[in-house]
Amino acid sequence: MRYRFSELTPEIIQLAEMSLEGYRIDPELYTQYDVKRGLRDINGNGVVAGLTNISTIKVLDMGDGMPNHGDGKLYYRGIDVEDIVTGFIKEKRFGFEETIYLLLFGKMPSEQELADFRNILAEFRELPSNFMRDVIMKAPTDNMMNTLAKSVLALYSYDDRANDISIPNVLRQSIELITLFPVISTYAYHAYKYARLGGSLFIHSPQPELSIAENLLYMLREDRKYTELEARILDLSLVLHAEHGGGNNSTFTVHVVSSSGTDTYSAIAAALGSLKGPKHGGANIKVAMMFDDMKQSVKDWTDEEEIKSYLRRLLHKEAFDRSGLIYGMGHAVYSQSDPRAKVFKGFVESLSSEKGRHDEFALYSLVEQLAPEVISEERKIYKGVCANVDFYSGFVYRMLGIPDELFTPLFATARIAGWSAHRIEELINSNKIIRPAYKAISPMREYTDMENRID
Repeated sequence: MRYRFSELTPEIIQLAEMSLEGYRIDPELYTQYDVKRGLRDINGNGVVAGLTNISTIKVLDMGDGMPNHGDGKLYYRGIDVEDIVTGFIKEKRFGFEETIYLLLFGKMPSEQELADFRNILAEFRELPSNFMRDVIMKAPTDNMMNTLAKSVLALYSYDDRANDISIPNVLRQSIELITLFPVISTYAYHAYKYARLGGSLFIHSPQPELSIAENLLYMLREDRKYTELEARILDLSLVLHAEHGGGNNSTFTVHVVSSSGTDTYSAIAAALGSLKGPKHGGANIKVAMMFDDMKQSVKDWTDEEEIKSYLRRLLHKEAFDRSGLIYGMGHAVYSQSDPRAKVFKGFVESLSSEKGRHDEFALYSLVEQLAPEVISEERKIYKGVCANVDFYSGFVYRMLGIPDELFTPLFATARIAGWSAHRIEELINSNKIIRPAYKAISPMREYTDMENRID
């Protein structure tokens, strides 16, 4: 018989079932051999795999003798991200471009340096000729992360110096990708919507005088209109998502792939594949979908016991996607608070008031308060649990009218700033390929020739 692409035939299912036993590993063996599963110990401390100048993630010592039990802090190039955001707010300026500059070059720009950098970003913001037709419009999909990865790999073909990994060239490639991510993401969504839903296809070219956040809303909306508060909150989201250490899954992917000496497009495409996962960048849409289900299941959004009951059902795999997870709660490092979520929350409340959705904000706040209590009752945990940045970001994007398909690409639009900095850092400082070890536990067996076997 001829197999069709994407078809799960009975033969394939049977082969998969036959192979399962050979893949399973007893969880107790990780303890027996002292293997740090996920490269983290039982207290959530990461196995140190490298050094970085780009950002610092730490938990403040509460003086109670408990490890990882305090408020979280995040520093970009040694500067507290809360201070960075406060500066942007105080002077009422868009800060993502300054954050990109800080991450790439290690210092805050002067007014002239920032103006020059913005001009460079604007000049690189144009896709190659016919790229929209030949790449983005071909085989549109409902997953914008795959379209983004496909487009990044396609850009390799348009670059005469694609394999040049000298630092000036990698910096040039990085700046191009940073400024093109919002364009590709919004164009990909419009192409998908046009192909699947029909109607008119509108494409708004980015404007050189607008910030990245403003251009995102300008390109996404048919009427090209947005409020100042909308643009500033989107800008804040980009700033807070721009970087989070060398050990998060997608950034570590950049380090691993870059250490092999591969090109920039391949390294960033690999990072996009990592970020797409629901345990990483895809968590923001999972939070929004979880709350959609919660709002249908919980009759009284102010009833703490009813909300706790729903949260317990989540943990017991009896509600939503039955994964046993409360999405948006918990972090590998932060225990008492995620500084990004803490900064974000006040602006989320302002936007919810502007949009007339304060009741939903109150529900989010109540879940943020109750979830750690429920988790501590139901699970054996070694440190505190707090809301992470994904907890509120999906709600913000919904209020901004951003389609679910663009939630994770927005994360990528921010995080490519950090990825680019880490790629350059890896290329400058590393002369070895990253290759962690895995301990083999399969029993040794003698080979049996097939023709000598008797069924």
